Amino acid sequence: MSDDQQLELAGGAGPTLGQARPRAYIVSIYGLYAREVGGWLSVSAVIRLMAELGIDEPAVRSSVSRLKRRDILEAERIDGSAGYTLSASARVILDSGDRRIFDHRPASPDDGWILAIFSVPESERRKRHLLRTRLAWLGYGTVSAGVWVAPAHLEEETREVLARADLGAYVDLFRADYLGFGDLEQEIGSWWDLATISSLYRQFHEQHAPLLASWRGRRRKDNEGEAFADYVRTITEWRRLPFLDPGLPPELLPRDWAGVESANTFQALKRRLEVPAHRFVEEVRRD
Repeated sequence: MSDDQQLELAGGAGPTLGQARPRAYIVSIYGLYAREVGGWLSVSAVIRLMAELGIDEPAVRSSVSRLKRRDILEAERIDGSAGYTLSASARVILDSGDRRIFDHRPASPDDGWILAIFSVPESERRKRHLLRTRLAWLGYGTVSAGVWVAPAHLEEETREVLARADLGAYVDLFRADYLGFGDLEQEIGSWWDLATISSLYRQFHEQHAPLLASWRGRRRKDNEGEAFADYVRTITEWRRLPFLDPGLPPELLPRDWAGVESANTFQALKRRLEVPAHRFVEEVRRD
């Protein structure tokens, strides 16, 4: 899987939220609803679902074509209907990402750390770049050149990701405890860009807390199409944040850390919108 594919499936890149491209919504729709029915959706269903998000048909078809070129979607006709299915590699990445997106838990200070120490020959610079990209999207911080660190609970995921990308031969993994000499909280602030991650969390909460309040205050019957659109937007804007945040121990984070409040907002929106959104998708599938 290429860097572009990894970024696409992890939610893209950028310093701000609220800038999702149509293909990011398509990835969210496939991740949420296609896998439960074998990974396939008809073209007509995708166009109908994306219309609810305000995306017109030409933009949908262009985005699907790009996802196909990146080997994320594959054309497949079922029962005479044209459609697209997730590629095998895309399914693996999305399945792995579910743990981050929906069950992202912080580490404990007693859990220890995992060190990834690597050396890649100059003749294989592309591999070096790929390795750094993978570690960054796992949430690793940089101690020094060739020495990256993360909470120990990322060990299994690290092994899976590096093996899948054929990068294991360049890396030595160690379990470690921090023994000194600096203040660990200050060191963490130099290993990770906590200010940027916290800012992204704060943006998410500020944008979505009013949406949550609006849905909680409703007394009329749910508009299922609206619930679907708000749910897909929420998932799309949330899903890249857990890939930047390794789940550091709360005790070692800044006092104004916005991650907990943001995660609570996300989980509350998920509980409120998930069911009516799913009913809307089922209705579209039946048409």
